Amino acid sequence: MSQAEMSIWGHLDALRGVLVRILASIAVAAVAFFVAMPWIFDHVITAPCTDDFPLYRALSFIRGDGTWVPNMQAQGFHVGLINIQLASQLMVHMSASLWCAFIVCFPLVLWQLWTFVSPGLYEHEKRGAGKAFLLGNLMFYLGMAVGYFVVFPLALRFLADYQLSDKIANTVSLTSYTDTFFMLVLMMGLVFELPLLAWLLGKMGLLRRSFFGHYRKYAICAILILAGIITPTSDLMTLFLVFLPVYLLWESSALLVPRS
Repeated sequence: MSQAEMSIWGHLDALRGVLVRILASIAVAAVAFFVAMPWIFDHVITAPCTDDFPLYRALSFIRGDGTWVPNMQAQGFHVGLINIQLASQLMVHMSASLWCAFIVCFPLVLWQLWTFVSPGLYEHEKRGAGKAFLLGNLMFYLGMAVGYFVVFPLALRFLADYQLSDKIANTVSLTSYTDTFFMLVLMMGLVFELPLLAWLLGKMGLLRRSFFGHYRKYAICAILILAGIITPTSDLMTLFLVFLPVYLLWESSALLVPRS
């Protein structure tokens, strides 16, 4: 067997070890979250279902028609969840535990992947790895916080009260709620990785600051479309609350890449 073939098998073996450590860490964390999930579900995941959620209290002074400006003064807001499939509660219990385990283990996942990639990099390519690691984790959790405290509650409040006809009553299923919850929160966490991606591409010489100025107007249109997809509401204030942090990410990304 040639040296090149030995190197390929060695890389595959190292990758297998990294994946095993990642999966083992997530599995251990998932077991812990499975035990604590009833409390987490009642106090964290379903917290936006009631009108005492922090965002609702902070915006309670807003009273609109629900078209251009949302009505946040409505009292007694509550979303009741129902289960319509026999095994749904168990499956949601397990899936929510896995998602929470992945969120908590995200820094470990990045670190394990870095230990696999770093031996193949030159010294100058490794510079700034510590800053990138901290920035990536910080922005991921910051994005999730924006998703949890702002994006998902606004989307939930609109969609739960929206009616195509007065003859149709809204009934939210357990799986529909949890799927939307984790999708929006994790999506915002990934969107907030944009500055890190721009910094890495800049370090590789694939991106320059002039790109952001040249394509700014296109970026604004794309971000507006993205904000409309993330929060399919009809009021402008909700759209602006989602658009603003994503646009600030675009501008801050420009500051992390070289001018030329």
